[in-house]
Amino acid sequence: MALKTSGTGALAVLGAAMLLGGAAPAAHAAPAQPAPGLPAPEIPMPKLAPTDVGQAMEGTTTGLGYAVAPVKTLRLDPWAQSSADFLNNGVGVQPDNGLPAIGTGTLTGPLTAGGGAKDLPAVGPLLGVLPG
Repeated sequence: MALKTSGTGALAVLGAAMLLGGAAPAAHAAPAQPAPGLPAPEIPMPKLAPTDVGQAMEGTTTGLGYAVAPVKTLRLDPWAQSSADFLNNGVGVQPDNGLPAIGTGTLTGPLTAGGGAKDLPAVGPLLGVLPG
């Protein structure tokens, strides 16, 4: 009975030997160390320009304005001004003793009109502090 072998196993062994053989001398190489008793060579550090705080704050404020403005005007109610808008329905209460009526329309009105967070009664003035 004749034994048939292919050359792929021999090629794999030869490739592994070449890889391991080439890596062995590099693994034994030691990094260059200064001689004992001699000072280490000094590497000069680059000098940095002084930071202009005014320009840094202006750039930060400008960038923050571009990032915050879309969030402030983002439409919060996707069904605003449509027949499927469930926030369009309001609930109101008429207290006794001649007090004015209290209802949910004050809070949900800006949302049903298609407004964003800046249009809300309590949150809008607070968002006015942010740039953008």
